[in-house]
Amino acid sequence: MIAYVKGPITKKTPTYVIVEAGGIGYHINISLYTHARIETNVTVQLLTYFHVKEDGQTLYGFFEEMERDMFVKLISVSGIGPNTARILLSSITPQEARTAIISEDVRTLNAVKGIGPKTAKRLIVELKDKLLKDSGEEAILPTATDNKVREEALSALTTLGFNRIRVQKTLNKVLKENPSVPNAETLIKLALKALS
Repeated sequence: MIAYVKGPITKKTPTYVIVEAGGIGYHINISLYTHARIETNVTVQLLTYFHVKEDGQTLYGFFEEMERDMFVKLISVSGIGPNTARILLSSITPQEARTAIISEDVRTLNAVKGIGPKTAKRLIVELKDKLLKDSGEEAILPTATDNKVREEALSALTTLGFNRIRVQKTLNKVLKENPSVPNAETLIKLALKALS
């Protein structure tokens, strides 16, 4: 397996780059996330994933290990191919994808082209525990009341214009520190303090 390719970039587009290494030009497919990070680079070292199937071989490149790891996990899920995984990592960052899966945020995953409600739920079912295990975190299983309060707070804060992913992280933190929040109003006030 090719672990990484390092060398000068001879061609760069938002979806792929050609990197020359050892006199060979490697066509490497990339996400917009990686493209944004190498936009001004003349030379690059991209971590790679070599995808082989009957009708072709494709090389995918990643700016950092976290993105490659998320890509490999995504394509391990039935119904998610390398292209869909790349679209997902172009639409949201690897960290946002991780947060969406762990917090069971179907809506964020659904917003990605090519991922419907069923696929989003499959991603959550198949990857949530793996992601939690990798990070050493434990899943906090919300009760039905907690979920309702959290959803109300999430809806209110996103309506106020806060970034959805940021709000989710804040709500998780607030609920961890204050597990017995009585209602959505209190949760919103605590989250607003943390967000400011």
